[in-house]
Amino acid sequence: MTDQQPPQMSEEELRAAYEQQLEEQLRTLRVEDVIVQTIVTLVNLGGRRAGLAPGTENERDPEQLRLSIEGAKALLGVIENELGPDAAAIRDALSQLQIAYAQLSGGTPPAGGGPQGGGGQTPPQEPGQPGAGPAQSSGRLWVPGQ
Repeated sequence: MTDQQPPQMSEEELRAAYEQQLEEQLRTLRVEDVIVQTIVTLVNLGGRRAGLAPGTENERDPEQLRLSIEGAKALLGVIENELGPDAAAIRDALSQLQIAYAQLSGGTPPAGGGPQGGGGQTPPQEPGQPGAGPAQSSGRLWVPGQ
């Protein structure tokens, strides 16, 4: 009985095999896959920065959370039509992050409104308008046409 071990590859052979494997992966990889993976990573990281996952309460960082929301929204706009029904799950996750951001930052959601984004801030309110309620008077509630 002989113990035959597989022949050892030289460093050059290992490097060539690795490069060949990498080339094959790059050949079959689609940009859409990378964008979706990036969105998922941003949403997951945003959840940690919101302190939503158990044990991540000390990782709360509203600015990092805002960046993760904005980045994921921007990338979602690029491929949303290609995602089909999966886009709804991503939008829901972004909505949860936006709610967490509003709570962490004292009620100020990231620019752009919902996960689809509007590209801008809500219009400023005129404090003390006649007939304005407490929320409107505070300048935090946007009412269409006002």
